[in-house]
Amino acid sequence: MKKHKMIRRALSLTVALFGAAAFASSPAFATCADIAAAGVTHGELTTKLQAAVAAGNGGLGFNMWATIVDRDGVVCLVAKSGAAGTQWPGSRVISAQKANTANAFSLPGFALSTANLWAATQPGGSLFGLQESNPVDTEFAYDGSSATWGTAADDLVGDKIGGVNVFGGGLALYTVAPNLLGGLGVSGDTSCADHNIAWRVRDALNLDHVPDGVGNGGVNDGIIYDITGSHGNFASKSGFGHPLCGGTERNVARSIGAGG
Repeated sequence: MKKHKMIRRALSLTVALFGAAAFASSPAFATCADIAAAGVTHGELTTKLQAAVAAGNGGLGFNMWATIVDRDGVVCLVAKSGAAGTQWPGSRVISAQKANTANAFSLPGFALSTANLWAATQPGGSLFGLQESNPVDTEFAYDGSSATWGTAADDLVGDKIGGVNVFGGGLALYTVAPNLLGGLGVSGDTSCADHNIAWRVRDALNLDHVPDGVGNGGVNDGIIYDITGSHGNFASKSGFGHPLCGGTERNVARSIGAGG
């Protein structure tokens, strides 16, 4: 597995070098180096995630995973808010999937959160099947030892994880320009609480300069709680709605400007 992984990376580097020589004048996507230049380190992400969890988000109050990808979908950082084994193991890959989705379906001038994709991807929706379109690369998703998960040496770092997730917890990252750097994914609580935590983390990292979107009256990528009905018989007035999760997540979202 490791040898195959190294060969793939070497081939990718070769292709990238030839591509750079051929298209030197083309604008480049933001990289992990650009995210680091914006002051986002593993320690910083961990600290901001822990503070966001501690603030209270209306859900279960569990420990969380957070992943950041660059504009090309490469995983730059994976962090966790608690000690090893105190957050859902399965949520690590989900956080990466959310980061990939928010980056993949946002633009320099328009952001979509993963929460904004829920209604349209349900059966009969205009984007039904989107969640199957870019599957997680399982070769990388489960590589390495769980002892490194959430550390600076996490085996996801440097790989393109892929995946599409369509519930709350994924947000695009924008500098003040605004310049789209990539995506942030958070997982480990209810999907509604995940959105609130991601919102707090992005704000604390000062990467929340969202240019436009469908949320909060059409100004950003806030969550929209406008689902009526249930169990396959539902409607979303905006077309970008997300269901409630049963706690006080909606009240929290309203209080921090994350939608509602």
